[in-house]
Amino acid sequence: MGIYLVSVGAQEWFGEGEDGRGDVAAALNEELGRRGLPPYTSVPEEAEFVRGSGTAFEEKLVPPMDGFAALCRTHLSRAAQELLLGWTVLVPLSLDEEIRLPVESAYDLTTTVAGAPQVLALAERLAAAVELPSDGIPATSDNLELTGWFLDGQANDTAATRPGPWSDDLDTAFYVALYLRAAQHSIRRGCPIVYS
Repeated sequence: MGIYLVSVGAQEWFGEGEDGRGDVAAALNEELGRRGLPPYTSVPEEAEFVRGSGTAFEEKLVPPMDGFAALCRTHLSRAAQELLLGWTVLVPLSLDEEIRLPVESAYDLTTTVAGAPQVLALAERLAAAVELPSDGIPATSDNLELTGWFLDGQANDTAATRPGPWSDDLDTAFYVALYLRAAQHSIRRGCPIVYS
């Protein structure tokens, strides 16, 4: 149990029924059309799982978010905080603003869609603020790789040899890395990321 961030392949994205998100896909494409933008139809199929391949994204939101929320308040405007933390679906499209869809999501009565390029820019700003190491932290998140790295002790080992502001609060660093990797994955694979 718990809250996860996961990538979604074409079958689930366009699928109908309990396991599908076709209602979200249809509502998003309708809204994109209203804004004069092309539909989002190029969602890749879910790839076969291969650890470290970077073809899937799955992470569990385990640590407390208090420090991360404080970091956001310190370094981001209110609107930027809402963009970074308020979405329920992340898509690899450049969107000037979030799109609110009248489709119920797992945690809200509506679905809020954000553009991965905009979320990436905010996550990069936070990564710079805490001096998150560019190497050492898992680059892919196929199977809870970030979650495991931060919770199973490897982060502590790296923090001991590469201290910096990021190592002062590893829970906060986890969320910085999580949003950074989620946006990077969405753009690289061209797929949606959703809360599950």
